[in-house]
Amino acid sequence: MTKPAQPIRVYNSPLSGHCHRVRLLLSLLELPHEVIDVDLRAGAQKRPEFLAKNPLGQVPVIEDGDVVLYDSNAILVYLALRYDEERRWLPRDPVAAATVVRWLGLAAGPIYFGPNLARAAALFKAPVDQNQAKAVGERLLAGLEQELAGKAFALGAEPSLADVAGYAYIVVAPEGGIALEPYPNVRAWLARIEALPRFTPMARVGR
Repeated sequence: MTKPAQPIRVYNSPLSGHCHRVRLLLSLLELPHEVIDVDLRAGAQKRPEFLAKNPLGQVPVIEDGDVVLYDSNAILVYLALRYDEERRWLPRDPVAAATVVRWLGLAAGPIYFGPNLARAAALFKAPVDQNQAKAVGERLLAGLEQELAGKAFALGAEPSLADVAGYAYIVVAPEGGIALEPYPNVRAWLARIEALPRFTPMARVGR
């Protein structure tokens, strides 16, 4: 497998699921990397030196040699195409690749507006409607419960970027008041991701 010439720098926030996606894939790919925590509470992401890396003032950002890239899903695609020569994580098969893209859409859509925002409202007092976010999350989980029936992972037998992108905010959904107990297929899927070699856990508040 191709390796970077020097460790990839990851500008990170420990409680961010967006950042976890990137750190998880770097670990699964066994890519050397350096994690640099950005103090979001102090507004470090809005300072000129950070805005030069991401004008949106958000984490994660990676620096891989001369490549500076932001947006967690874009970073996942870059890392898979750049370093996964076997195309395990972003398959070449059209249906499998389309399924990965659909899950990346779920990560940017219902996962973000459901479990993520419900958690942000509960833990960080984000100015969003927690009940509405919980409703979005519960609809999402009901759909995934059906989709994951009889499957080990999103694509079937093998993990992919779909699983990496979907994991973080779903596993911490209870922090936003969304119970996982009604969804045994989803819970089994989360457990299989956690059993992968070189899995790195999502940070929890107070742990």
